[in-house]
Amino acid sequence: MSILNNEIREYLTSLYGKSSEKKYEEFIKKEPSIYLRVNLLKTNKLDLINSLKKQYGVICREIENIPNALKVIEGKKIVGKTLQHVTGKFYIQGLSSMIPPLVLSPSPYDKVLDLCAAPGSKTTGLGEMMNNTGTLIANEIQQSRINMLVYNIDRINLINTAVTHNRGEWLSKYFTEYFDKILVDAPCSGLGIIHKKSEVNDWWSLKRAKLLGELQFKLLISAIKMTRVGGEIVYSTCTLTPEENEIVLNKFLEKYPVEVSEIKLPVKSHPGFTEYKGLNLHPSLSLARRILPWENDSDGFFIIKLIKTDHTNSPVQVKTKIKSKIINANSQKLKAHLSNIYEDFGIDKDVMDNYKFTLNGNNIFFINKYFDVENLDMFHRFGIRFGKIDNHGKTILHSQAAEILEKYIIRNIYELKTLNELKIYIGGGTIKGVLMQGRQCVVKYNSYLLGTAALTQNGLKSRFPRAKRTQNILIKE
Repeated sequence: MSILNNEIREYLTSLYGKSSEKKYEEFIKKEPSIYLRVNLLKTNKLDLINSLKKQYGVICREIENIPNALKVIEGKKIVGKTLQHVTGKFYIQGLSSMIPPLVLSPSPYDKVLDLCAAPGSKTTGLGEMMNNTGTLIANEIQQSRINMLVYNIDRINLINTAVTHNRGEWLSKYFTEYFDKILVDAPCSGLGIIHKKSEVNDWWSLKRAKLLGELQFKLLISAIKMTRVGGEIVYSTCTLTPEENEIVLNKFLEKYPVEVSEIKLPVKSHPGFTEYKGLNLHPSLSLARRILPWENDSDGFFIIKLIKTDHTNSPVQVKTKIKSKIINANSQKLKAHLSNIYEDFGIDKDVMDNYKFTLNGNNIFFINKYFDVENLDMFHRFGIRFGKIDNHGKTILHSQAAEILEKYIIRNIYELKTLNELKIYIGGGTIKGVLMQGRQCVVKYNSYLLGTAALTQNGLKSRFPRAKRTQNILIKE
């Protein structure tokens, strides 16, 4: 009996042949492999491999040709519960899913948009490739997915990213030929990820794939209007259907000033179709690449890179009243509130010149100084939390900010001494008997920073972020 529904089975056979359809069925029966993307902003491959093995018995091996990728050989069930995971040393991500950001290849000087960003796997990959600087905007339409996107941006500690909550096909009303590079990792029917999401088998249909193709076309139109001439768009899906890939792009190539760029992938792949069901498609679609899941022990993907060759007509731009302002550390609004941060942690004042700040009530957010959008009112979230101003006008440093500023902090550092102290801190409790000067400190374990804490009469009160506390964390030596 087939584990795929009849429509999927017949569809795959018509595209790739009966032998390949059977290979996919056999592949789906196996337990999916687990891959990690090492966050080089916080660690390196060798240190991560060694620490996971020593602390948890998780064994990983390097992946040839993909610089930051590891495959989990032992410990698949616990790797997502490790301290290294919750503190952002790595991101659990499908191997094929790591490739679209590599193809886009943004630099720290680029203005970059991830048009369909949640849950953040590709956004965080882009942010890391940009060395946590420049301008990165992550857009997500679904409110239910925004929280996970923000959580992952925080966990990876991106200081170059702002989040918008808008329909991707409408976002061009705010940006005219602005971005250097755009990733359109479009919503799709998921035919390449059935091994991870078996529910695809329950609802997939060709009719649904064709309807998604209409949305994908609209997203590409929005993207081309937002891209500068000479800029690049990478379009990707995790499905195998021409109706959501080549057919969409064939229509797009006929109507808009773009050319297809040749790309080379670090895994086995196949050219895009140039003929489908008797229809001759644009010959340059052969430069697109299709990754088949059963050939790479990962997700099925389609990837193409487009170069914008001429100007496009843009929609009437939305004009908004700018209420929120970007300020610097020396502004009158902020200067007094930051003075205690320098004193508490020994941070040199000049360090803050590397960032831009915003005030939202008593909450302070910050982002790298090269972020290049002034209209803050369009953003759901701007940068990362820096801290909160208390009733005395002093700033309580947020744990996310402490991670960003770790190398500049030289004072009020508490190194957790026992596993019990670690459990108390991770759980948001108070470590009693800790005597230190001041009102707040940063907390480390095994020499890496976990977050901040309040120094009270009762001891050290954890400020480990609540969003991380709710994760299932396995505590081991």
